[in-house]
Amino acid sequence: MLDSLWNKRAVLVSGKGGVGKTTLSAAMAVAAARSGRPVLLAELSPDEGGPSTLAGLVGAKDAGAKVVPVRQNLSFVRLSAAEGHRQFLEETLPAKWLAEAALRSRALRRFLEAGPALKEMGLLYQMLTLVRRTHPDGRPLYPLAVLDLPATGHAMALATLPRSLLSLIPGGPIGRAMREGLDLLQDPKRTGVVLTTLPEPLPVSETLSLAKELKDVGLPLSVAVLNRLPEDPFTPESLAALGRLLETHGPHRGQRALERLERAREARQRLQAGTAVPQWGLPDLALTGPALVERLSELLVPTLEEAAHPGGREATP
Repeated sequence: MLDSLWNKRAVLVSGKGGVGKTTLSAAMAVAAARSGRPVLLAELSPDEGGPSTLAGLVGAKDAGAKVVPVRQNLSFVRLSAAEGHRQFLEETLPAKWLAEAALRSRALRRFLEAGPALKEMGLLYQMLTLVRRTHPDGRPLYPLAVLDLPATGHAMALATLPRSLLSLIPGGPIGRAMREGLDLLQDPKRTGVVLTTLPEPLPVSETLSLAKELKDVGLPLSVAVLNRLPEDPFTPESLAALGRLLETHGPHRGQRALERLERAREARQRLQAGTAVPQWGLPDLALTGPALVERLSELLVPTLEEAAHPGGREATP
């Protein structure tokens, strides 16, 4: 029986560019907030200083390394390697002024920014710091964190980084932080990956390859999402009758739409056969931006709440 995503501490949303991954991340966070679950929507961006599409989708007025409230139960943050480095130094050095002095060093800043592993370490450490935060009574400040990954490579980097650093630095503050990060990322009770794709042959093939890579590095896949599904008004009987009609009278203006429906059916079957997780289907809606996020969130509320039911592997809003 699959744990509901509502009970995860971290949900990583991944997929190739152009499949609607960022919109899905925003919609999931809004759906969680609507259901009364305090949620932190976090963006991991290669360009920390550039514009944030994700912030605009949820109406966040600021897209920086500090957590900002967006609406009831929903907060937003843009993860920053520099912020993670700062938090790490403040927690490991005996005095805060030492951390501030260290970060003022150009040589140290260049060193921390030079290698991808050190950048990923900063991002992972900030994420850990946010997950650790609690209320005075010990309750998590952010019971659920939805993390929008900008590219599939970042999911792999976040998963492989702790192992790489642990092999070099098994002890000390870095070793402890990386071990804590690895434990969080690989624990299916606390972390789940949502893979997003489109109902077309190539995107599904790429998603199946990514699902295998996730398994290899120990990241727990929770849900596979087929986004922008075309509306299918046909029963098997009516579709068979339509096929016979087309054979008799030749191609029709709706032939392309029928072919798209067939590709979507095949995509469903391939994704279901290639992943042992529930599959969500999200409709192709004539909306964009925040309006699309709001509508998808309305559809996702019951889907997320039913993610743990044992009666079937597919849930389609």
